[in-house]
Amino acid sequence: MSDIIKLLPGSVANQIAAGEVIQRPASVVKELVENAVDSGATEIKVVITDSGKTMIQVADNGCGMSPSDALLAFERHATSKISTADDLFALSTKGFRGEALASIAAVAMVELKTARCGDESGTLLTLAESEVKSRQACSHTSGTVITVKNLFYNVPARRKFLKKESTELRHIITEFQKIALSHPEIRFRLVHNDTEQYNLPAAGRKQRIVNLFGRTVDASLVPVSSETSIISISGFAGKPEFARKRGGEQFFFINNRYMRHPYFHKAVTEAYSSILPPDSVPSYFIYLTADPCTIDVNIHPTKSEVKFEDEKSIWKILHAAVRESLGRFNISPAIDFKGRGHEIDIPIISGSSHMPAPPDIETDSSFNPFHQEQKGREAYSGIRFSSSKRAAYERLLFPEESDEVNSPPSPLTRSFLNLKSSYIMTAVKSGVMVIDQRRAHERILYEELLARLSSDEKSSQTTAFPVTIGMGREDVRAISELQESLRLAGFEIVIGSETEVTVKGYPEGVGSGDIERIFLDFAGHYRDDEADPDMGEREMVAKALAAASAIPYGRSLLQSEMEELFDRLFACRLPNYSPSGKPVVVIVPTGEIEQRFR
Repeated sequence: MSDIIKLLPGSVANQIAAGEVIQRPASVVKELVENAVDSGATEIKVVITDSGKTMIQVADNGCGMSPSDALLAFERHATSKISTADDLFALSTKGFRGEALASIAAVAMVELKTARCGDESGTLLTLAESEVKSRQACSHTSGTVITVKNLFYNVPARRKFLKKESTELRHIITEFQKIALSHPEIRFRLVHNDTEQYNLPAAGRKQRIVNLFGRTVDASLVPVSSETSIISISGFAGKPEFARKRGGEQFFFINNRYMRHPYFHKAVTEAYSSILPPDSVPSYFIYLTADPCTIDVNIHPTKSEVKFEDEKSIWKILHAAVRESLGRFNISPAIDFKGRGHEIDIPIISGSSHMPAPPDIETDSSFNPFHQEQKGREAYSGIRFSSSKRAAYERLLFPEESDEVNSPPSPLTRSFLNLKSSYIMTAVKSGVMVIDQRRAHERILYEELLARLSSDEKSSQTTAFPVTIGMGREDVRAISELQESLRLAGFEIVIGSETEVTVKGYPEGVGSGDIERIFLDFAGHYRDDEADPDMGEREMVAKALAAASAIPYGRSLLQSEMEELFDRLFACRLPNYSPSGKPVVVIVPTGEIEQRFR
């Protein structure tokens, strides 16, 4: 019997390796820009065409390469960053494995121009499918320009799974932001389809954050700082009033390298536990500095995860540093006893002074708060309810059950309990029904918004005082792309600048005071929904707006509001589940309750 094990051809091995490192155009941008940073560049320009599918070009003024180095750079595991295994524990550069250029050349057409300072001529290389197609001298100033064309042209299955251009561009911008935040001392530019997206001059960290995310972020941050023998911490944390329902700007950096770290994320969010509701997430930009020997950056193919030697101690230090900053910078009320010496400016009453008479208090002995319905209270957040309609409850929720088993409470006798201001409880013949009030409201709003978006008839009210909202550039770009769908949903929007949106009209029942929060939350929800290729734009808009507008957990409801929510939920086409597929209604059977008392 012949042997069956054989070595893979180099081209196949390179494509397999590329699958780990190069997942989408944003991966190419990340690897090339990190190489430019490692080259010592002070200026880096990124030019993108068709969200990276057609072309990605990165130009820098770094050290450049010799002709032989330029050739060797595209070999697998060729690197200038390390020489021995011990060097892995003293890394000060972004890349070190020598896989990026080889992986890119395996799945795209690549052109490289490079020259060192003082070289009489530069080197021009063209590659395709990991092979050098041409090599010649060229005129070029010091630095390197790498142009990547037709990404995944030879792997059509990978190219087919790329998302729409706006989604891929958003991923590119995210990677660009991570590196730009890591190195504010470098000037960065990003151009997409001949339109400049960012032009970031060299600056300090705070100014770089403002340049990236808009001037409104300036007032939303407080500095964080801590120096210990284990870790040094600096950066900024967001004020609670600027927190979002979905993740906004959360960035960790270790030794000027971006990282994801869910454990440390929890340390930050728990510092807000007493001042933020559980469904809100604060922004933060946290820079950690540690001895390279105490961290391992070689645990993930894209180097986005880092292992620390003493994570528990760092967790406590980080948690304490954020809590201290929130307390020190007037997040909680403080009384200032300084500034006027030791004097207490309170008039002293002497024995001869007349004491002020106590105020008269009038009471109404006939008043009974339990016999008078509370008036004037606005309905809870989101689009207000119209007149209620009694639902065919059994048919919609329990089509397989008979009316005798799960018939709803009579409209004349039913009552509701608001448990922890998050759940609505009511009795049914089979037991106790528990409704998640936020998810129920999401389902109601989602179906209403879908109906509006499908009707092509807008229904909005114009405000006398337009609301101007400061947002990140990528959020404004998403709002701009969705203007027609938002118009049909009832919003009248004007794009003021790259970082501002003005709302002149909104659907009936949405208070103008909630508009800013709704739009900021909407942008975060929409970004998350874009990952689903099976969802259309209108469904994504309706789902994101419903999530942003729905009643929050912790909001107590009146009996009339709970009845309204109940009736409208069971008038929905799919009342059992939220738009995200999570359960809305749970029945606790009477038998289970009786079992507890045996």
